[in-house]
Amino acid sequence: MVKFGYTILYVEDVEKSIEFYENAFEFKRKFISPDNDYGELNTGETTISFASKKLASQNLEDGFLESSLEDKPFAIELGFITEDVGHLVQKATSFGAVLVSEPKKKPWGQVVAYVRDPEGFLLEICTPIEQ
Repeated sequence: MVKFGYTILYVEDVEKSIEFYENAFEFKRKFISPDNDYGELNTGETTISFASKKLASQNLEDGFLESSLEDKPFAIELGFITEDVGHLVQKATSFGAVLVSEPKKKPWGQVVAYVRDPEGFLLEICTPIEQ
């Protein structure tokens, strides 16, 4: 059996990124390595992990594209589900997220908004999809 365990975001400062997600989304810290190069948050079923760009450079000899608010977001997003999208968007932006798209109701009934975290990663904040 294969299980999706975690997503790793390459960031400038692991501690600072973890603090943003703790404050904006109330995720719980699992740990941060003593050298501040790697850390994890418990978000429910899946872990969000953070690796310093320095560590990523050591692991990926050919380099990687860095996320930045100055550039367009990557063709990937992290989705956070909540019953109150507007409140969570407001909270996230109060801790440094940048608003991309106000909450909108989709034809299938889901409410969806987009923000970017302080490192430039795209975050979808949405209501559950009713089945």
